[in-house]
Amino acid sequence: MINDALRTLLPIAGWTEDRARAVEITGDDDSILPTPFRIGQTGAAVLAAVGLTVSDLWKLRAGRDQEVAVDARQATASLRSGTYLQMDNAPVSSARNTIMGVYPAKNGRWSYLHCNFPNHREAALGGLGVSEDIDEVRKAVAGWDALELEEAIVAANGAGGMVRTMDEWARHSQAAAIASLPLIEIVKIGDSPPELLPEGDRPLSGVRVLDLTRVLAGPTCGRTLAHLRNIGYQEYDTGHGKLSAQLDLREPRDLETLRGLIRYGDVFSQGYRPGTLAARGLSPEALAQVRPGIVYASLSAFSHVGPWASRRGFDTVIQTASGITSRQGELFPGEAPGPQFYPVSAIDYLTGYLMAFGVLLALKRRALEGGSWLVRLSLAQTGRWLVDRGQVSVAELDDVAPEFTSSELERWSMESHTPVGKLRHLGPTLCLSEMPPHWARPTVPLG
Repeated sequence: MINDALRTLLPIAGWTEDRARAVEITGDDDSILPTPFRIGQTGAAVLAAVGLTVSDLWKLRAGRDQEVAVDARQATASLRSGTYLQMDNAPVSSARNTIMGVYPAKNGRWSYLHCNFPNHREAALGGLGVSEDIDEVRKAVAGWDALELEEAIVAANGAGGMVRTMDEWARHSQAAAIASLPLIEIVKIGDSPPELLPEGDRPLSGVRVLDLTRVLAGPTCGRTLAHLRNIGYQEYDTGHGKLSAQLDLREPRDLETLRGLIRYGDVFSQGYRPGTLAARGLSPEALAQVRPGIVYASLSAFSHVGPWASRRGFDTVIQTASGITSRQGELFPGEAPGPQFYPVSAIDYLTGYLMAFGVLLALKRRALEGGSWLVRLSLAQTGRWLVDRGQVSVAELDDVAPEFTSSELERWSMESHTPVGKLRHLGPTLCLSEMPPHWARPTVPLG
């Protein structure tokens, strides 16, 4: 039986259901971790789609198909891979800032403050008029109308929002705007001759990717492309297979350095808010002139359309706005009352894998028909896709384990020797029969 989530991805690639039968998905059961959302099915689906596209590219290069396999439990573990990092046998802390969280506001509503980045923390604390003290923050939020606080945080260039139910989000104008979009857009933005894949012994050998993204979703795309990144620990999770450098795009010299890299690149991956890079001459259309044949991957929080298109956002912000935390809290209450985040970073990692899927399809189209291509998606579009898959019944979630077994984690993990120590982390999830995925380089410190 074909995975239902994978079935929804077939039209994006122009595949029939016969193509989906070429991938083996095991453990395709969504009662894996304590959440009603179908993280196992969707995680397995996007990785299967990546594998099938890699197989297509390998066939273009070598003339041979590959068998593709994905284990849904392992795929689900990959949606929280930052949890399993160890540096020199010691856990790598993934703790959030103590102020970050959900707080009760007026009239029984709840507000979420995203405070992991210093500028977002300053925006929230400045708007509330308090110091970085959790009791002061809680008292201050309790005096606010949740919707008014959301607007104040946004106006201060912060991130967060009012907790909505799924029904409330469905009636919201931004949700309507997102509903008008496909899950991924792959748009031809310029003409150029077809480009054969560079010579090499791996599906993506010689393909150069410039990754200008941060945190999880965009860097996960780059990490995925690299095996065929930036809050402290996260580059350890998403930096495999990459080199890292720092450029200040406000400086003309650094901007020109980036343009030089683009001229010799194949993929340009960016996660700035819509329109931000256009002011620096780095719009998709501009780069298609600088480097005909470029694949420009563009990631945003709430998409490029609708009243919230320019808002900052992260996985947790999308969960908050779209009703996911509200529903999660109903079924799996936390130690404190109120909305809860699901036990993975599903929207982040799923978006990263979907972004890689779109880039791979664009590279295939470039090889066959030529052209420059824009791959565009958002966290909110992924969130909608996840929610639209339906929910696991409450009965199926009885006694579901909150963690994978130690033997599973041992089997899925590997070690890399990095410039800062011995890193233990989850290995590639995708299985390919002829070219098993691996990272040619260990993760490196930023810069």
